[in-house]
Amino acid sequence: MKPTLIDLYSGCGGVTQGFKNDGFKVLAAVEWDPVIACTYISNHPEVAMFQNDIRDLNPIDIMRKCHLENKEITVLSICAPCQPFSRQNHSKKEDNRTDLILEAIKFIEAFKPKFIILENVPGLIKGENKKILEKFIYIVKDELGYFIHDPQIVNAVNYGVPQFRKRLILLCTRKETFLSFPEITHVSPKYLQNSKKETWVTVKDAFKGISRLSSGKVSKSDPLHKSRKHTPLNLLRLQWIPKNGGSRNSLPESLQLKCHKNKNGFNDVYGRLDFNQPANTLTTGCTNITKGRYAHPTANRAITPREAARLQTFPDDYKFFGSYDQISSQIGNAVPVKLAETFANNFLKYME
Repeated sequence: MKPTLIDLYSGCGGVTQGFKNDGFKVLAAVEWDPVIACTYISNHPEVAMFQNDIRDLNPIDIMRKCHLENKEITVLSICAPCQPFSRQNHSKKEDNRTDLILEAIKFIEAFKPKFIILENVPGLIKGENKKILEKFIYIVKDELGYFIHDPQIVNAVNYGVPQFRKRLILLCTRKETFLSFPEITHVSPKYLQNSKKETWVTVKDAFKGISRLSSGKVSKSDPLHKSRKHTPLNLLRLQWIPKNGGSRNSLPESLQLKCHKNKNGFNDVYGRLDFNQPANTLTTGCTNITKGRYAHPTANRAITPREAARLQTFPDDYKFFGSYDQISSQIGNAVPVKLAETFANNFLKYME
């Protein structure tokens, strides 16, 4: 019998795809955004999708739909929106999404999964945000009886993802037993000697086989490989930025934005990726040069959704729906497929 997964806050399906790659049967997913849910359903039509605000969803509805009354769930995935806890979020307004992690508790109580995996940004263990995580841990441990493994910060680049992407991972088990985190499989080239690991996967590795493209163009064979049409001014800026890792620091004063002059913040804006390195962390603005280091290593354009999807280790046949910005946001928000697959495999090894 296949191990099973229920994917809360599924997004476009990075976790689901990773667990399916390792033989899991995904029973249900919850995603409130209709466009993102459309992407998910198109790739995972066999999964019961609940397009609901999780605060309004009763676990009994999922149990009935999936006939779970007498069946055991192997893994419950909790990847609540990370924006409220991200260091990229500079808004001082109260974010009503901060309590979404706690909404998962009613599903833990109802499903009683063998394992729980919670993924979020490292900012969840800092400052005021830490209180949310501590409350989650207290309830799951002291009231529901789960064994909590110390949360760890993992970097996706160490598991074959061509991207520096640090994430907080919390693992819980129903039985009080030790569940180790997966051993890293990839290391920096400078540590490769005398190591049995593989070297980090680079942007060049990820972009292998992708056709060359200029600003405003789209590939004839791949509609997801479509470049933004940049303004003449931004094209001029890109011409000044050195290939493979250059930054806006190389711009002459006449091409610098006023908000960037004599300021050190947001240094990645207008920066280029480096073919010889993994990418930096992708965000919702991952195809926009004004949002971070998302310019192509050598071409005078931002990376395309196809290139972003490769950096998130989605297979090329994965379908995305929505506007250009909606698709970019879905990709940037996703859990890298390869990272999810790594943890799926870790659960399987533990069960064996």
